[in-house]
Amino acid sequence: MDELIDIVDAQGNPTGQSELKSVIHTKGLYHHTAHIWFYTAEGDILLSQRSAEKAICPLMWDVSVAGHIDAGESPEQGAIRETLEEISLSISETALNKIGVFECFQDYDSGIKDYEFHNTFIAELKVALSELVPQQGEVEALKLVTVNEFQHLINTIGNNGNHFVPSNKEYYEFVLQNIIQISKS
Repeated sequence: MDELIDIVDAQGNPTGQSELKSVIHTKGLYHHTAHIWFYTAEGDILLSQRSAEKAICPLMWDVSVAGHIDAGESPEQGAIRETLEEISLSISETALNKIGVFECFQDYDSGIKDYEFHNTFIAELKVALSELVPQQGEVEALKLVTVNEFQHLINTIGNNGNHFVPSNKEYYEFVLQNIIQISKS
């Protein structure tokens, strides 16, 4: 889907312009995305496997839910919409705990220039994994991993099969620490 996305400057500030996602990825224009990491009361973390159809990192296991923030949307609105689209889960804005905005500027061999600001949230998953429905073409599969398994995936990044983008190690460590902190409170 080629949605309309707001363009931002190199510091993440709105420019007042919007463009199609395909153009943004061709020209390397800065833009915002929403990342939502779900954790359970038992301390497990939801991972999503990117569809085999994805142009970037197909079949990679990564963030629970992620997607571009559409033109005119707030990061929270984008997070809520993406969660419903990708895993058929309705959440409210009050369920989202924003932990930061992270730069992720990547050039891919395919020619895609993906210069994103990840607006990152954590939220408690209050339904069973079996109730989630992966969006065809976006999400291949879903699984829960323990905090220890998540830490092992970070520690073995680049050598653990198709889990996690190696250049984002600090990001994953930050996410894990925030999940540990909030799940203890």
